[in-house]
Parts: sequence; C-alpha cells; structure tokens
Amino acid sequence: MSAPYLRPPWGARVIGNRMAKLFARSVLSTLSVRGRTTGRWRSVPVAVLDHDGERYLIAPRGHTEWSRNLRAAGSGRLERKGRLEEFDAFEVPADERSPLIGVYLERFGRFPTVAETFRQLPDPADHPTFRIVRSRRLR
Repeated sequence: MSAPYLRPPWGARVIGNRMAKLFARSVLSTLSVRGRTTGRWRSVPVAVLDHDGERYLIAPRGHTEWSRNLRAAGSGRLERKGRLEEFDAFEVPADERSPLIGVYLERFGRFPTVAETFRQLPDPADHPTFRIVRSRRLR
C-alpha cells in the first residue's frame, strides 16, 4: 500500500500557492528542498510550527513530495520576509506527533483546507513531521 496523500484541489494547486506567497507572508515560509531524483531545488509554501523552543514542519496533506524529498535530503532551506536560512531536518517518530499536530491545528487550522485534511487523514503516522535546526543563515 502506498503512503496516504491528499492531492490539493485545482484551485489550491494553481492559485493557492501563488496567493499564499502574497497574502500570508506573516505566517508562511517558502521551503526549498532538493529533489530526490533530479537534485533540482523544489519550492513550496509551508507553515513553520514554533513550539517549546523548537521548530517543526508538518505535512497536513500526508506524504507529499516535499516531505519525501526532505526525508531523503535531510536538509533544506527556508525563506521568510527576505531572510534565507539552511537547516537540518530530523523526522519525528509517529508516536510523538500527536501533541505537535494538536498545536499545529490550534495555530493553523483556520486556514483553508488545513483542518479538513487532518479530518480526512486522522492518523499521525500519515503526516510526516520534521524538527528543523538552522545550520546556517544565508541572508
């Protein structure tokens, strides 16, 4: 069986990611990760969860391409408000994800489709979660 993934609707894929960059700068960052096969940088808007002095990336839609790429690469880049940093990523075990997902939903569940995707994929194991640690600030 393949890993669960909820493909975003057309509007979210085509329009949503572009609009997110314009209207949600205070919340969203741009995640860039090298592709597993090509090695080319791939970018997507993400919400970074700050919790108990740590930072996390959680994939609400399940085993997305960015989560698979990040798992393979072990590092990536985040850009927010003109600041760019490199980070190392450490996957959080599935049995430790529930509290983080709860906090993520409290903070970001009001955004379109976020809460709904967690209702459709209720198992924490279906949501790759990474603790990220800045390794270098680029600008």
